[in-house]
Amino acid sequence: MRADIAWMKSWLQVFWVGLRQWSGDAAYERYVEDAGKGVGNALLSREKFYVEELERKYSRPNRCC
Repeated sequence: MRADIAWMKSWLQVFWVGLRQWSGDAAYERYVEDAGKGVGNALLSREKFYVEELERKYSRPNRCC
């Protein structure tokens, strides 16, 4: 019984991490991870990061209707 619960917890954790990656919710964590590899890079705050991501996403020409 305990093995089943442990397996279910690990499966749910893997599922949750995958869902956050797929939906883009973990974008800031990936940014911090990648920026930490560089030398002398100043990290953006979480709020500033999301504002810049929105500006980048919506500043391109939109070919819709």
